[in-house]
Amino acid sequence: MAGESNASSVATLSCARCDKPALLQCPKCVELKLPREGASFCTQDCFKAAWSSHKSVHVKAQLSSIANSLPGDQNSDLVSQGWLYCVRRGQGRTHKLPHFDWTGPLKQYLISPKRFVPAEIEKPDWAIDGTPKIEPNSDLQHVVEIKTPEQIQRMRETCKIAREVLDAAARVIRPGVTTDEIDRVVHEATIAAGGYPSPLNYYFFPKSCCTSVNEVICHGIPDARKLEDGDIVNVDVTVCYKGCHGDLNETYFVGNVDEASRQLVKCTYECLEKAIAIVKPGVRFREIGEIVNRHATMSGLSVVRSYCGHGIGDLFHCAPNIPHYARNKAVGVMKAGQTFTIEPMINAGLWRDRTWPDGWTAVTADGKRSAQFEHTLLVTETGVEVLTARLPSSPDVFPWLKK
Repeated sequence: MAGESNASSVATLSCARCDKPALLQCPKCVELKLPREGASFCTQDCFKAAWSSHKSVHVKAQLSSIANSLPGDQNSDLVSQGWLYCVRRGQGRTHKLPHFDWTGPLKQYLISPKRFVPAEIEKPDWAIDGTPKIEPNSDLQHVVEIKTPEQIQRMRETCKIAREVLDAAARVIRPGVTTDEIDRVVHEATIAAGGYPSPLNYYFFPKSCCTSVNEVICHGIPDARKLEDGDIVNVDVTVCYKGCHGDLNETYFVGNVDEASRQLVKCTYECLEKAIAIVKPGVRFREIGEIVNRHATMSGLSVVRSYCGHGIGDLFHCAPNIPHYARNKAVGVMKAGQTFTIEPMINAGLWRDRTWPDGWTAVTADGKRSAQFEHTLLVTETGVEVLTARLPSSPDVFPWLKK
């Protein structure tokens, strides 16, 4: 309701709706300290009649306030395009930086609006409303599927596309590039290949890939922050193509990275390679955690326990669960025709994690750095096929792989 203001100071003002002399002023405009011109009304009836259009003045003022509080060139260009902070696990947005006891140097940044997916792209059942329907109720949450030759062939195609998409993202990583720009590259490359970026709107996740920088363990949301010299960044890509999913990620160096971070990333890569080396029929799933944990702890690093590898195929996530830590309780043995991911997350400090107010971003509890690598694997009759393996065309970004 509009409140009365000082009559002597507003007697010369006109009603924003009908131009009659105005003695009332919008209380929200007073709160926002907006000019009286355009915020004054002659009667309550005029105020109510003008409300549907007048309230836009408040929104513009709030966006302008956010723009002025942003550092450097992150100003009204972003907020005027609908960039906001993510909250409530992707289901909400806010103009204000959420309050949180940030564990390291990083904080949430503004994220861009949801990207467009053409109508002709085949979409998973969460694409529209954010809620998977088939996956959570499937028997494959409890039984590890043996893929048919037809399913395996589709997965090979999908995983090759996912690899090419991740490689495209790797090529643009450098200081000054935002993680939102990486997401744009992932999104456009996926669509160009005829696929759907599986993370997009999966349980309301707002972006087409995950970008996890420095102390972020996993599920980082691409945003307006520019990568800085010395950062490390993990890019996690999943593509849905011909009804099945292919999932992989890698951690990259941004410019000149300190030796401790280089060793962290290299050790994490080795953890994945050593785990893949034992995959074959008859091996217990729990053995993967023993292998990963042993190699990480020998280097003075720790293994994240809150997140694990998973089965994959026509479902994004299903059985089996693949923990990466020692003495885990994973059940079952590997059989030819099974497909799953191994994706160890290795921390420079403690293994414990916390989650940002966006509901997705997992960070180290002590603010120290974390790295991750992931492949989608097929158990064969004699061993393993890495469906998301690097290609001859993959960018040469890891020093330990150089000839």
